[in-house]
Amino acid sequence: MAVATAHCSCSLHSLPSSLSTGRRGNNNLRVSMWPSPTPRPVISVRHLLRHLPRRFSAADSTFFPSSSSIAEKYTSTTESTPSSMPSPLEGSGGEISSTDISISEISLEQNQKGQSNQLKKRVVFGLGIGFGAGGVVVAGGWVFAAALAAVVLAGSREFFELVRSRRIADGMAPPPRYVSRVCSVICFLMPLFTLYYGHMDVSVIFSAFIIAIAVMLQRGNPRFAHLASTVFGLFYCGYLPSFWIKLRCSLAAPALNTEIGKYWPVLLGGRAHWTVGLVATLISISSIIAADTFAFLGGRAFGKTPLTDISPKKTLEGAFAGLLGCVVVTVILSKILCWPKSLPSALVYGVLNFAGSIFGDLLESLIKRDAGVKDSGSLIPGHGGILDRVDSYVFTGALSYCFVKVALPLFGL
Repeated sequence: MAVATAHCSCSLHSLPSSLSTGRRGNNNLRVSMWPSPTPRPVISVRHLLRHLPRRFSAADSTFFPSSSSIAEKYTSTTESTPSSMPSPLEGSGGEISSTDISISEISLEQNQKGQSNQLKKRVVFGLGIGFGAGGVVVAGGWVFAAALAAVVLAGSREFFELVRSRRIADGMAPPPRYVSRVCSVICFLMPLFTLYYGHMDVSVIFSAFIIAIAVMLQRGNPRFAHLASTVFGLFYCGYLPSFWIKLRCSLAAPALNTEIGKYWPVLLGGRAHWTVGLVATLISISSIIAADTFAFLGGRAFGKTPLTDISPKKTLEGAFAGLLGCVVVTVILSKILCWPKSLPSALVYGVLNFAGSIFGDLLESLIKRDAGVKDSGSLIPGHGGILDRVDSYVFTGALSYCFVKVALPLFGL
């Protein structure tokens, strides 16, 4: 190296004490950047190392500068102070280098491209899921039940993975894996049993009994937290989604006032295919989509007041916009599909759909916050996991079914 091969010499009294004492016999150590015949200022090793450049430009041919460049930079070392030396975060002219600016511009462009690609994925997959779900709802029967069972299976697996996460597991013992798998299979079968038997009482009681036995017979030390988390998973992932089967398939009375039934093909069921359950399900799903969309747009445009500490990004203004959009869409569809007949019943139905939507969203946000994750999974590109997409529908099916089955006949709405 150039620095090591230069003829270096200086007075030993200018070196640090550890060097001037000559440890291991190095008494003849000579450090300098100038030839010995010429007069030179005295430079200590510590002072030299302090002002060596910590970064090198792309113009340097080697990692270390040559002896001539060091001599030119430090000939006035005795006259300058450390404050006059260039900062290692600055360029040679004391300014931010163009390389740093170009790197920041490239990172900004990459970030913008990433957000644009994420939005495109979100829109494309959202439209695909919307049209696919619409076709499944209109088909009904075993097609609707099988699709819902598949969604329930994926959602239950994501739920138990969240429960098994480190942050939740620190405060609550998660159930064993074989217990969570048994619960996921039971949740998968519950929509099918609901369609076949027409009710959920026996299946829910029997499922809870099986889960309790599995928890009690596990190896080690069974805990109540195992049973609590598993039973809640059964309720959240299996029992509540099964109300969509009861809403869509058990309300088989034809919606006689629905005009679209007159033009429905006979091969696809004709007028009888448009039942109260089909109309109520379409209105409920459409109002939930409107609530999420209006809440997102309203929150971005006017959101200032936080709604709750569970989800800091949700605002009171966004919730009000979501409520308004949900009610408006429900009223419009009720006029198109001629169900429900009265305006007050349509308003109440819209409010119930919004209440179930926002409560399900907040509950899933609470679970993810305790788990310390942003998304429940990565199954759907641009959207996250299954629970991230269906959280607004978990409680809404039960509320809609109770409204149609109980409130409408009881209050005559």
